[in-house]
Amino acid sequence: MIQIDINCDLAEGGKFDAQLMPLISSCNIACGGHFGNQTTINTAVKLAAKYGVNIGAHPSYPDPNNFGRKSIDMSLDDLKTTLKNQILKVKIAAENLGKKLHHVKPHGALYNDLVRDEKKAHVLVDLVEEIDVELVLFVPPKSVIKQIAQSRLKIWVEGFADRNYEADFSLVSRSKNNAVLHQKEAVFQHVFSMIFKGKIQLKKDTFLHANFNTICVHSDTENSVEILSYLKEKLTANNINIGGR
Repeated sequence: MIQIDINCDLAEGGKFDAQLMPLISSCNIACGGHFGNQTTINTAVKLAAKYGVNIGAHPSYPDPNNFGRKSIDMSLDDLKTTLKNQILKVKIAAENLGKKLHHVKPHGALYNDLVRDEKKAHVLVDLVEEIDVELVLFVPPKSVIKQIAQSRLKIWVEGFADRNYEADFSLVSRSKNNAVLHQKEAVFQHVFSMIFKGKIQLKKDTFLHANFNTICVHSDTENSVEILSYLKEKLTANNINIGGR
């Protein structure tokens, strides 16, 4: 049976974390940069521990007003300091329950900036290596951070189940009508193609090619619980097991 990791960004103020957690194998916990505090982190870590879900830190630019979705011009030292503080909050919360931090996945504008910004990519890779060289780093395909990290850290290349892509592997802007996939059937076909064919369909007969280790479903997609329930059912029916490694 094929195995694929399904991840979800949680502890971001959504209403469905408790329903989503049993349906995934990895969670990315907001750690105060774009949302959250120690209480929300602790709650999410306990929930992940209950269901045996990989615990990940989801750091971002320190910008809760824009939910971390706007690039910030800050010194590399300040960026490293805020990211370290955020990641350690989740790491310590996990260890307090006898669990380990499994991975780091940057959020929002930072995630997008790391596709091309070598200096910021080096900051995060250096930091993850410093905190724990065994940590997995979630990275976009065809990105600078992937190139820098792949010889130094464990990396999982990430695809997005509920988002459409542009030809350069960037996600279609949320300002466009076709940015988000809402139909559960369309999400399954999108994911099935990623897993079995290593393809993302852009238009008829036009594809991007990449091999993915983990697939993300956004918790703020309005029907995310329905999508993940359906995805789990259909993947299982096609001999694909949801599980982190």
